[in-house]
Amino acid sequence: MSTPVVPLAAGTPADDMSAVAQRISYKTPIVFAVATLVCLLGFAVGAPEGETTFQIASGSGWFTIPNFGVPAAATAWVLTLLLAAATAYAFWLTRARRPIPMWLNATVGLLFVVGFLVWVGAGKTSVIPVTSLLAGALALSVPLIFGALSGVVCERSGIINIAIEGQLLFGAFAAAVIASLFAQPYLGLVGAPLAGASVGAVLAWFSVKYHVNQLIVGVVLNTLVLGLTGFFFSTVLRADVSTWNSRQPLGILEIPLLSQIPVLGPVLFRQTILVYIMYAVIVLLQIMLFRSRWGLRTRAVGEHPKAADTVGIKVNPRRVWNTILGGAIAGLGGAFFTVGSGLAFGREMSAGNGFIALAAMILGKWNPKGAVVAALLFGFSKNLGNVLSTIGSSVPSELLLMLPYVITIFAVAGFVGRVRPPAAEGIPYTK
Repeated sequence: MSTPVVPLAAGTPADDMSAVAQRISYKTPIVFAVATLVCLLGFAVGAPEGETTFQIASGSGWFTIPNFGVPAAATAWVLTLLLAAATAYAFWLTRARRPIPMWLNATVGLLFVVGFLVWVGAGKTSVIPVTSLLAGALALSVPLIFGALSGVVCERSGIINIAIEGQLLFGAFAAAVIASLFAQPYLGLVGAPLAGASVGAVLAWFSVKYHVNQLIVGVVLNTLVLGLTGFFFSTVLRADVSTWNSRQPLGILEIPLLSQIPVLGPVLFRQTILVYIMYAVIVLLQIMLFRSRWGLRTRAVGEHPKAADTVGIKVNPRRVWNTILGGAIAGLGGAFFTVGSGLAFGREMSAGNGFIALAAMILGKWNPKGAVVAALLFGFSKNLGNVLSTIGSSVPSELLLMLPYVITIFAVAGFVGRVRPPAAEGIPYTK
């Protein structure tokens, strides 16, 4: 006698059935629990005596917020309890097979950072400048954001862009030379993307036309740009600094009214034109990638080029032009190192930011918004090390410089959720 088959209730969606069959993953709640444990044992238990003083805003805004101090021990315990509550809520959501909202991730991160700042600043006479900390974090994130967005454009098209480091460095070189030669920093913003686009064009040429391994091409281009810029720096730029490598800083542009908002005003709206261009690129790329025909076709050639080809999309030309576009975006980010920071060009001044930008792209799951958030996190960790050294903290700044790489390891290991690159990434397409 055969076993009767019980039919599903009418209207039962297949997605619900797959969700029931899917195994529950407690990775995110475990990360929350580790953060809570660190806050408890590291910040609350045996917390230093005294207060931690924060400086929120100065008199440059609409109104002045005076410095205020918080008791270190009591604040650490309160933050630990809040983290414990957030962790319990995350476990409950996971157990109920509900997604953990983004605001909960942001809240846990904010509580942990505040707990760390309270701990390192306890009992010290110097204050923790919150506005300067955030402004410096944004500044250090500029090349990372441009580099990460470059990676998103290229890899969504199916081209692995390991050459972001070279594109940043060549953009910095071109911006410095052109701005110095014409004594006009804004012309440097024209030369930087052209320099980055040239590196992207070489990457696309070898990857698409000759099917050379894209990882190898990227590494070779990084080495080539490093050698070329180092050679010209030693032989030309040093020989006549005033002509070829003088400082040409971009001016600060304050947006009326918005720049007077406490905290956010100085951080977001008292910036150079390069930062405002970055804002526009972020918004435009997010919209274009997911709300336009160009974005749909770009994602199609990165996910399934054969299917895209069958509906008339020219796969290889689109990959070439998008790789050149990605190089231009990265090159524009390289201008931050010279005209954006008011510095002359220096040898190897990109200092590995291109590889950190790649990590931000991976952590952001090949999404412009996610890549920007990850880049801001990395920039914050860098600037936090600088701030801690100024207030005399005993925490080695080198530990904070390790943070971007540690976060990347956790991201690749899957602790931030599923990380899946475009399916056809790095695979040449032959029609």
